[in-house]
Amino acid sequence: MTTIMNRKVLHTEQAEASEQLASSKIKVLQIGEGNFLRGFVDWMLHECRRQGLYDGAVAVTQPRPGGKPKIDALAAQDGLYTLVIRGLERRERVSRTEVIQVFGQVFDPYSNWDAWLALAESEDLEVVVSNTTEAGLAYRPEALVDGQPIQSYPGKLAQFLYRRYVAFEGEPARGLVCLPCELLERNGDELRDCVLRYSDDWGFPEAFKQWVREHNRFLNSLVDRIVTGYPDAEQAEAWFDEWGYSDPMLTTAEPYHFWAIEAEPELERLLPLRAAGLNVHWVDDLKPYQLRKVRILNGAHTLMTPLGLLHGILQVREAMEHDALGKLVRATVEKEIIPALPIAAEELAAYADAVYERFLNPYIFHRLADIAMNSLSKFKVRLLPTLLYYAEGGQPLPDGLMKGFAGLLRYYKVERVSDGFRGNTFAGEPYMVRDDAGQLAIIAAVWADAQSEGWPLEQTVGSLLGLRDIWGQDLAAAHPQLATALAAIIAEMEA
Repeated sequence: MTTIMNRKVLHTEQAEASEQLASSKIKVLQIGEGNFLRGFVDWMLHECRRQGLYDGAVAVTQPRPGGKPKIDALAAQDGLYTLVIRGLERRERVSRTEVIQVFGQVFDPYSNWDAWLALAESEDLEVVVSNTTEAGLAYRPEALVDGQPIQSYPGKLAQFLYRRYVAFEGEPARGLVCLPCELLERNGDELRDCVLRYSDDWGFPEAFKQWVREHNRFLNSLVDRIVTGYPDAEQAEAWFDEWGYSDPMLTTAEPYHFWAIEAEPELERLLPLRAAGLNVHWVDDLKPYQLRKVRILNGAHTLMTPLGLLHGILQVREAMEHDALGKLVRATVEKEIIPALPIAAEELAAYADAVYERFLNPYIFHRLADIAMNSLSKFKVRLLPTLLYYAEGGQPLPDGLMKGFAGLLRYYKVERVSDGFRGNTFAGEPYMVRDDAGQLAIIAAVWADAQSEGWPLEQTVGSLLGLRDIWGQDLAAAHPQLATALAAIIAEMEA
């Protein structure tokens, strides 16, 4: 029977690092036991420790009761787990394996509430990081009952901070730096606002709320790394045989990582991330980084997905390797999307090149069908603004974005069936479309009317473009040339 990962399997250098960790002070509270934080923040802190730049340890808890099995598994492994980073770097395949050692304390707050509250009184604690999903970073009214765990993460943090405030009598220096990693715009602001709402609900004093606002930092941040989690069983067993131990908490990630934090670089004194050579940026404004990610990375996904699925292409890598579609994606990004962004073209070109390399990662199987969910709202945010930049500026309609729009409209040529809304590829193969049911019903009705009434394609497209509930405006009226051009592209696709 293979030994499960624990301190006993560590080689000499790792064992020495483990001993150093055991004597380290808990400086970071981590809310979230999942793959992302373990493949992102914890890996970063491990790198800082490995380079001798950081001497803090992490206390990790789960945000929901359902996370207890993972917390228990981590505790059984002495807080250790293996991370395999694999993918492309400069178009060459790489694979690196690291035993991550950052957890000084692993516990379930729901069954060990006293440990949670005790941590609030720690003089050593400096930082709180979290990833509780977008749904977890939200206000939901909840009663405060003495001695009982709060269910929501922001509620738990409000109680945690109040306990800290009382213990240290409101000392300004005992405020914490909170770094939410949830994929929510202005995530730090949202977390702070939720904490203050719970404070109002529970009658916490005004002096505490002032301490929260003035002496605690809630930093907006943008994270980016694909953490692919536990590999397939065959690969896992092959690694276990090679390593001589098994690891139920094994996770995998791509080489690329990026973290932009809206704060002053002086916070490196707490988290020396840039000093460790990590792709972390302390910035004045997150908006340019959010914009380039939405328009380039997310926009490329939304561009390729309907077109790829209509042609029977199933994965992102397959789409990028496809002779026609791959060229279309690159040309659209470089010749249409980048020129429309108010960011230095050289910086955007480098970012785009990194995106292509990520898309081509041979170890990631990113299904277009998964990306396709809610493509209407995605197109509206990711690609439509760039297309309208040209249309409203009196410039020629951009070829790539128009093909992407035409592909979207053709992909949403759907009919209602018993289990949802169904479309057909150019080869006649059926697929199910997952989107807002009300919007799908409206679109299906347009295509049904077009078929029953024998509308010409341009009229059908014009009716689709006129759906204010979909686009937020009447695109057909605002830009009459769109319907003609899009209908011609769809007709060519169908030929």
